[in-house]
Amino acid sequence: MLLPAIFNVPQIPSHSIPYLLPASPSPQNKKISKLPKTSTNYRTTSCFVSVSNSISSQQLEDYPFSGQNPGCNFSSKSVLIEQLEDPSLVGSWIQSCSNVKEVRRIHSIVIKGYERSVVYVDNNLISMYIRFGKLKEARNVFDKMSERNVVSWTAVFNGYLKVGVDDDEVLRLFTEFVVQGGRGNCQTFVCILNLCCRRFDFELGRQIHACIVKGNWSNVIVDSAVVYFYAQFGDLSGGFRVFDRMQERDVVCWTTMISACAQHGHGKKAILLFSRMLSEGFRPNEFTVCSVLKACGEEQELLFGRQLHGVVVKKMIKNDVFIGTSLLGMYVKCEEVHDARRIFNGMRRRNMVTWTSMISGYAQSGLGEDAIKLFRVMKRRHICVNNLTVVSILQACGSVGASKTGKEVHAQILKNSIENNIFIGSTLVWFYCKFGEYGYAAKVLQLMPDRDVVAWTAIISGCVHLGHGVEALQFLKQMLLEGVEPNQFTYTSVLKACAKIDDVLQGKWIHSSVNKTKTLPDVFVGSALIDMYSKCGHVSEAIQVFNSMPEKNFVSWKSMVIGYARNGQCNEALQLMYRMKAEGFEVDNYIKTTVISACGDIDWDLEFDQCIEL
Repeated sequence: MLLPAIFNVPQIPSHSIPYLLPASPSPQNKKISKLPKTSTNYRTTSCFVSVSNSISSQQLEDYPFSGQNPGCNFSSKSVLIEQLEDPSLVGSWIQSCSNVKEVRRIHSIVIKGYERSVVYVDNNLISMYIRFGKLKEARNVFDKMSERNVVSWTAVFNGYLKVGVDDDEVLRLFTEFVVQGGRGNCQTFVCILNLCCRRFDFELGRQIHACIVKGNWSNVIVDSAVVYFYAQFGDLSGGFRVFDRMQERDVVCWTTMISACAQHGHGKKAILLFSRMLSEGFRPNEFTVCSVLKACGEEQELLFGRQLHGVVVKKMIKNDVFIGTSLLGMYVKCEEVHDARRIFNGMRRRNMVTWTSMISGYAQSGLGEDAIKLFRVMKRRHICVNNLTVVSILQACGSVGASKTGKEVHAQILKNSIENNIFIGSTLVWFYCKFGEYGYAAKVLQLMPDRDVVAWTAIISGCVHLGHGVEALQFLKQMLLEGVEPNQFTYTSVLKACAKIDDVLQGKWIHSSVNKTKTLPDVFVGSALIDMYSKCGHVSEAIQVFNSMPEKNFVSWKSMVIGYARNGQCNEALQLMYRMKAEGFEVDNYIKTTVISACGDIDWDLEFDQCIEL
């Protein structure tokens, strides 16, 4: 896939790209018009406000804006009282505060100056306290308000979400707001949708969306929040329904949809959506490009990724540490590890994710020595590691036989008390099985407080690899007793164990368990069943599995052909070789050699010519 012409910049001088300097403001830069200010939420005139005469001279002297703010030029207590009669002016003083100490001083004057609370003034106090992170004081103002409007409630909702201390309290307050007959505005809906994302409350979010539709509250900010809500829950169809109906979109909304597609395994959709975004004249930001680079890596779209790299080189996108790390990750996933290293070497700034991505890339590409060298450089520079770094370096050690280095990493894991991490524990089990140290692997598994299917499968496959078929089946029983559901990799491993110890009864029990799950159609499980039945001498069951498989790969055909040959059914083996060749699978030398050695007493030349030479 190629970038659209609007972004195909390597052949075009940057000054000739029209969308870089749009003639008119782009949609993402437009400001949404504010709601009309009413008498209830903006200002309360002097006929509704009773100003107290209890302000002290000391408070007047301590007032922070005396002689500084042109909007509050007063030289006496009477002037201050006169200005307090205009709540909009008091609100502007509050908004002008540069620190929480000034807000508190004005707050004290407001308390002394008004006999009863003024909604507009209190709303400004709440907002400023929240801006400076003083949620408790903001809530104190809110609780003492004799009258509240939608701005008051929304400001408190936003404060709790901003501080992130008590999502349950936000939900309780919102319930109270609804019970009292409150009607939300755009900002209220955005706050509550964010709350739904944080609480993983999909049903409430859908109800809020219904309120937005019924109340015709649709605008670019609200619609973007709805799109983000559906995207967070992986409901791409719901997100696209809202996105496609939007009359106006901005870069944030486009990026939200592109990121959702990339994060939920729809890389091709993300790339197509990005191309559509460019064709409609929107200029992407760094977050958009990072998401598209992730999609390019997942979908192996190396050409498209290289074009985006060219855009970054042309400085059309800000090249920061996140863009550099995304480029590096894209090249790693496309198995271009040397290009990834060039990106790594050229980065002025690197973070922990950058180093980890490069180490992981080396480990996944079989370049374990390079991964270990880079890890040592990372440690010398005192760069913190995360769990993925540890997992990657253990994988690298296992792939190149660096047992000593892996054990040193294990010692660091114990020192830093991160051995309870389920991913690290599973990788340690795999690592020790790789070196034949079954005892250490079993001990690591035993000490893990939580064991998932990955950890159990690691020890089971490790036992099979080391020839401990009986132990592998025992671990399977323990796994089932703990209520962990096996996956296709678990079943494949235990079926290999049954084949090794010639235990067809256990194999049939596992086959019946597979039939009760959705795992049976998996081509690898089917191939393992064929291999198990063939090695145990039950060829009729093997061919039943083979014929029932909706999809067959080379391993399936190979297992069945060799199963026939090793059980003395040479004609069937030769016929299946013919079918295999007809289906477009290559009959390799291993299959030919096995069949020849097993079926040497038949007229091989004639049968082979008929079955193989098409």
